[in-house]
Amino acid sequence: MSRAEAAGAAGVVEGESASGPPSAGGTRETRRIWTLGLFRSELGITFRRWRTLALLGVLAAVPILVGIAVKIETSDGSTIGGGGDEGGPAFIAQITNNGLFLVFTALAATLPFFLPMAIGVIAGDAIAGEASAGTLRYLLVAPAGRTRLLLVKYATTLTFCLVATLVVATSALATGALLFPLGEVTTISGTRMGFGEGLLRALLIALVVAVSLIGVAALGLFVSTLTSSGIAAMATTVGLLITVQILDQIPQLHALHPYFFSHYWLSFADLMREPIYWDDIIKNLQMQGLYAAVFGSAAWARFGAKDVMA
Repeated sequence: MSRAEAAGAAGVVEGESASGPPSAGGTRETRRIWTLGLFRSELGITFRRWRTLALLGVLAAVPILVGIAVKIETSDGSTIGGGGDEGGPAFIAQITNNGLFLVFTALAATLPFFLPMAIGVIAGDAIAGEASAGTLRYLLVAPAGRTRLLLVKYATTLTFCLVATLVVATSALATGALLFPLGEVTTISGTRMGFGEGLLRALLIALVVAVSLIGVAALGLFVSTLTSSGIAAMATTVGLLITVQILDQIPQLHALHPYFFSHYWLSFADLMREPIYWDDIIKNLQMQGLYAAVFGSAAWARFGAKDVMA
């Protein structure tokens, strides 16, 4: 269903059909069809854009470059130093022994900047891009409600979060399998698990990383409602992401660090401990939920009062 068809379906919802007024059940069903049609349309438009494909291409290239760099550096039989308590160094030291660790390393490498930047671009353009292109007013001609449209935009952005994370993980897994051996996985705690269980842990980590981006998605959507310029919204969102990352590294602001959405991002490394340390992971999920609630509500309030017809 195209946007025009979705708008037409929504028109039937609020008005009367040729055979008379719709029943309450028919109205709910038509609204559901309109919502699903708009969601499919948004997904299709988002993932057909060259910008989106370019972002996914960059994300897929990062694990390949990391894998090649590790392979070259260890080609003489040497090993990469590491083993710190942070996710990246602890994982990268294990890549030569097990290519599955390239998945963890790639996620640790892309999460601080590449992944949130990509999400910021998609979320920042969600409303502002429609406004600058002149298509937002046509979407709102259909009496579907601004709330439903905003939720569809957010759901599309969250879908991109999941797809982008899986692209990184899949690219890393394929590269790791080609360049390095696969086998039993040694956890950060020193215990060992089978490759199958390690693969499940990798999938769980990818899901946690995707969920870690819902706060960024809500922030970008809110910024997108503040302007009619897609470029300005994307630039502002990415700028805020960089600023928060910098502030999170300033020791004098340690009291504020736990309240930054990026502070617990690398807590996913605790999923590779035995037993799993859940404390920081739960704090991360709670913080993402808080940011999603606050900025999602702010986006709803702003979009509801936004004049898009002028």
